[in-house]
Amino acid sequence: MEKNKLKIIYEDKNLLIVDKKAKLLTIKTDKDESKTLYSMASCYVKKQYPKNKVFIINRLDKETSGIVLFAKNQETKKYYQDNWDKLAKERIYIAIVEGKPPKEKDTLKSYLSEDKNLKVYKTNKNKGKLAITKYECLKRKKNYSLLKIKILTGRKNQIRVQLSDINNPIVGDKKYGAKSNNFNRLALHAIAIKLVVHQKDYMFITKVPKEFFLFKEDIDLLIANLQKRVDNYDTFTKNDC
Repeated sequence: MEKNKLKIIYEDKNLLIVDKKAKLLTIKTDKDESKTLYSMASCYVKKQYPKNKVFIINRLDKETSGIVLFAKNQETKKYYQDNWDKLAKERIYIAIVEGKPPKEKDTLKSYLSEDKNLKVYKTNKNKGKLAITKYECLKRKKNYSLLKIKILTGRKNQIRVQLSDINNPIVGDKKYGAKSNNFNRLALHAIAIKLVVHQKDYMFITKVPKEFFLFKEDIDLLIANLQKRVDNYDTFTKNDC
């Protein structure tokens, strides 16, 4: 993503779906007043009409790149958030992890909680919320593995914590035990979402992040396979906010 550019995947009168770059906050926090994806999206719609607004439907960690949804009105926000599990039929990520996973495919289930330092950790059923993550190893190169990941729940940091728990932390994830940072970022990207829009299934897909160059051919193949399944939209770039 070019600096200060909003990369738009899809837009209609109710929805704005964008591709967030890594190291960009989705929305500002009490501790960070820097530019956010929300401020960029808000600037974009206000250029169309000054009274326009956007509302966040989902969000990503600051370090994670990929698909984020905004609603253009409160009704659309409520509709998608209240029916998220039915409307967001598949949430697909790619991750580059250290080492070789114990299995080629697996489903990770654990209960997660958060400590006072905002670090998520594995706990028991009585203290945490259930997190479910499916992964498939697509390719191994050098000391790294490329994983295709589907999340069945949306807990904070769940992919990062659960992969660290099987001794395959995501490259660049020092917070959860990674020893390497060869890509100068957290190697986690929300690459696609199968979403119901206007009563029809669509697969919204992002481009390959340039930092994932080591596995570019393998990710291109994954994208090609996703594109065959349902109607999809290409990404394009707008805005100078």
